[in-house]
This record gives sequence, C-alpha cells and structure tokens, in this order.
Amino acid sequence: MDWFVSTILNKLDAKGRVSVPAEFRKVLAGQGTEGLYCIKSISREKSLTGFGNTLLTDLSAQMKPVNPLLNRNYAAQAHGMFGQVRHLTIDDEGRVRLPDDLIAHCGITERVAFVGLNAIFEIWNPETLEATAAARVATVEAAYDASGDAP
Repeated sequence: MDWFVSTILNKLDAKGRVSVPAEFRKVLAGQGTEGLYCIKSISREKSLTGFGNTLLTDLSAQMKPVNPLLNRNYAAQAHGMFGQVRHLTIDDEGRVRLPDDLIAHCGITERVAFVGLNAIFEIWNPETLEATAAARVATVEAAYDASGDAP
C-alpha cells in the first residue's frame, strides 16, 4: 500500500509516546523513511501533518528550480516547507515520542487520532477532530448533492 488511509485511535503514554499505526509504518517503510516527518498543520488547525520521504522529495523537487541566492521568496518558502519540519524516530515497539510543544499545539491529553489522507496523515486530539471530521464530511456531501439531479 502506498497511501495513508483510515482513522485510528491510540493512547498517549505518560512519557509522550504513542504507537504509530502499523499500516502507517508500512507506508513509511515502503518510502524508505526511517521514522516520520511532521509539521504543525499549515491550515492552522490544531493538528500535525505527518508524511514520509515521498512528500519530502516532491517538495524538494518543487524548490529545485528556485535559485536560493537570487530569489527573495526562497527563504520564506523553504522555511515554510523544510524549516518547520520535525523528524521523529520510531522505536522498536512502533512508538514515537511527540515533543511537548507539538502535544500542546494539538491539545492532546490521553488519546491520539491518526487520520490517513492519502499522501499525508494527520495527528489530532480525537475530541478536537470530531467537529473537523463532521465539517469535512458535510463538504463532501454538499459536493455530491450539487453534482446532479437526485433519482
């Protein structure tokens, strides 16, 4: 499998460790990623965006044509794409230690929701995720409803 799918809940332990879903670890390993990369959500939601080498390689390719010395936007773009990324190591038991500032950003206390979104996945406080998930489903349902006449 080459993509992240499903929503999986796991427990955060007292040391800030959480088990990365086995299916997600398989995708990361298939991309040759040791551990995982994550960043605070660019959409400013109280979540993290996780990914592997494939997305990082794609981002690097997008930046390649930009000359870092001659383009005034290079630093801002590179900082947004690379400067904020954190590499997290997965231990022998399949867990990552979420840094305290990222736990606080998400408001995670006891449980962690991993949400597969194809090339990326998100990490949420499950309670915060509920409203966002409902709004996302409503958006898809509205698009379906607007797509044509009902039978």
